[in-house]
Amino acid sequence: MHYLMLAALFVAALITCNLVANKFVVVNMGFKEFTLSAGILAYPVTFLITDVLSEIFGKRRTQNVVWVGFGATVFTLGILFLGGHYSASGNSPISDDIFETVFKNSPRLIAASMVAYLAAQFIDVRVFHFWKRLTKGKMLWVRNNFSTMFSQLIDTTMVVSVIFLDFKDGQLVPKYGWTSFGMLIFDGWLFKVMWAAIDTPVFYLLSWWYKRRFRIGDNAQVSKVEM
Repeated sequence: MHYLMLAALFVAALITCNLVANKFVVVNMGFKEFTLSAGILAYPVTFLITDVLSEIFGKRRTQNVVWVGFGATVFTLGILFLGGHYSASGNSPISDDIFETVFKNSPRLIAASMVAYLAAQFIDVRVFHFWKRLTKGKMLWVRNNFSTMFSQLIDTTMVVSVIFLDFKDGQLVPKYGWTSFGMLIFDGWLFKVMWAAIDTPVFYLLSWWYKRRFRIGDNAQVSKVEM
């Protein structure tokens, strides 16, 4: 049941990320203003959950959840495509134009976000277990933060590149200049890394609780999952 609940929360956060990804917002954290895709606001939850899953249930089961999230996202995008295919009725509160503005993504954006998602999540899981082996199950903060730092640099760079790079005269050129392009990558990556550090106590608490709940050691995983 616990595995299923974490997997469901992961899928819900991931789908939410994709539904609101087209809106860019400015988030003021006091010391800095971040210009971000609204989808990033839910994204740290997905990496906290994959870290907890990796710690408690192991790499294989965590990768299964990643694939389920991928399938659920493709399914959601398919439903959105069908919703945009049919015209709005006369009494619909949402017109075709509004629906298309909010939900319609180009095929390359959909493909790139899915590739970036898979690459980042699988890298996160692999780096997490690399640090877990290296530290012999100790120092949870190392694998929680280092796995997110590396995987999110790849994810953020791929997604921002697809949204803001165009081919002109045979060259890749950013829509708003290289400085703005670099800042969008930096802001997105730093925001995710910052939240990975902030959620470290939550990761410790959940790991401690689950290990007591399932009576496993620091370098062990749950051998049997109950659905």
